[in-house]
Amino acid sequence: MAKHYDLIVIGGGSGGLSVAERAAGYGARCALIEAGRLGGTCVNAGCVPKKVMWYAAHLAHALDDAPGYGFRLDYFGFDWQKLKTARDGYVRDINEWYLGYLADAGVELIRGFARFVDAHTLEVGGEHLSADHIVVATGGRPRIPNLPGAEFGITSDGFFELSACPPRVAIVGSGYIAVELAGMLQTLGAEVTLLVRKDQVLRPFDATIREQLMERLREDGITVLTRTQVRAVARLASGPLSLHCDGQVSVLQVDTLLWAIGRVPNTDALDLATAGVTLNPDGSIPTDPYQNTDVPGVYAIGDVTERFHLTPVAIAAGRRLADRLFGQQPERRLPYENIPSVVFSHPPIGVIGLTEEEARQRHGDAVKIYQTRFRPMYHTFTARPTHTVMKLVCVGPEEKIVGCHLIGEGVDEILQGFAVAIRMGATKRDFDDTVAIHPTSAEELVTMR
Repeated sequence: MAKHYDLIVIGGGSGGLSVAERAAGYGARCALIEAGRLGGTCVNAGCVPKKVMWYAAHLAHALDDAPGYGFRLDYFGFDWQKLKTARDGYVRDINEWYLGYLADAGVELIRGFARFVDAHTLEVGGEHLSADHIVVATGGRPRIPNLPGAEFGITSDGFFELSACPPRVAIVGSGYIAVELAGMLQTLGAEVTLLVRKDQVLRPFDATIREQLMERLREDGITVLTRTQVRAVARLASGPLSLHCDGQVSVLQVDTLLWAIGRVPNTDALDLATAGVTLNPDGSIPTDPYQNTDVPGVYAIGDVTERFHLTPVAIAAGRRLADRLFGQQPERRLPYENIPSVVFSHPPIGVIGLTEEEARQRHGDAVKIYQTRFRPMYHTFTARPTHTVMKLVCVGPEEKIVGCHLIGEGVDEILQGFAVAIRMGATKRDFDDTVAIHPTSAEELVTMR
């Protein structure tokens, strides 16, 4: 007979951990199935180690800026391996912390890989487990293209295995992972070429932000090749890789090739069809606004779904699902509108809500745009020509703010508070009536004309 639980979660990433802990807090008997390190992509090969590397690159920029403020520096270089050792130790500490997190919550951790036997039964290592509710939170993995020699490249996972900064790097992709890693590697000493299939990076973002970032990438020394695709990869006898391309170059030689062309949902080994769960063509799991799949009692959260692949989204969706299932809050769910997000490029990008194009498609002539571009005070004495761009997308006679798009120093921290205001329905008048904090970049959002 199968061992029975109130809730089983498949996947020990941010979303899975959150739904299990919250459900256990309501008294549910919970199990979490995970074969690898706890914390998922975010902790092990995503947000956390990425932000450590971004901080290192940020400090490198600060060292370049320091002479403008009168500092004389003897700069002896950057020890990549020393940082990697410290970073990996930090990640291991978080892995260990999660073990205590589950134990303290009373969640049983089951090591192994799960597959569905039916809609309420799983098989793990030859043992059958059943539950009234099963949550799929297995996340995703980096996509590798199907072309000759693709295996010579690494992915974002491989980036965190590098023991030194490679001299010459080609990054294939145009999304946030591609531009983040391009900025970090270039700043920390690599010669970076970014190969973009179309004309722009960050295509879903507001056009103003995309254009400013493209300008910044090139000013930082990154070679951006648009309308360029890799068709084959070969390793030369001398060691480097030879990329055979269509587009602005035909052959490119580099030491490291990094694929950043998207991610694949981890659903292929779950036997979801056995449970009757329908998948999208890309392998992601369609859900309704309450995280329900098309099979009662089976749910999906996080990167394995088709919505917002962001750690805080997975956490929020997981906790709200537990509230609904076990906390007597039948209407509890995560609204997927006005979710803020940040790209840790150089400088960072912060966005929430509709782009100008989306707003005009939805609201037509009712849209009004407020925008500013300025050199922040910090850069008055630096050699870098960095500018900040801020854009508010407003709708209707009351000028309700439906979009806020920022690129510049500190916008990753600025956005959080303004996101609260926008989610609450703030108007341009509300921003105008707020006293500015001077001198800051943030004050431009409440003084824009």
